[in-house]
Amino acid sequence: RTPPAVADSEWAVGQLSAREAELWQRMTVQDRRHSIVVARRFAELVPGASRDEMAGALLHDVGKLHSNLGTCGRVLATVIGPRTARLRSYHDHERLGAEMLSVGGSAPATIELVRGRGAAADALRQADDI
Repeated sequence: RTPPAVADSEWAVGQLSAREAELWQRMTVQDRRHSIVVARRFAELVPGASRDEMAGALLHDVGKLHSNLGTCGRVLATVIGPRTARLRSYHDHERLGAEMLSVGGSAPATIELVRGRGAAADALRQADDI
């Protein structure tokens, strides 16, 4: 439950638009820490990644805000699948996150990466395979 280091948070926010940064700040502490690790790995896999791609890497799990599940709930969702509305929203976090970013005016490349699509999607999946 330790927040990301100040320098890491500043780095992440520096990659995001103001609206994207607001969404990133709403993510759980664990998801923010995870997003920083994934985004840094993504940057190594995609040298010269655009700002829009970095935003997608940092916000790839933002749709999990809809499910409002803690660690135990997420484990349960993974084990039993999408049996309830909350568990379905957890499993559908890519689409939900892309919708949130679309409404917030994020770039198409950011939205597509959060959806798991586009030229850098394989690199994001590899970076997220922790």
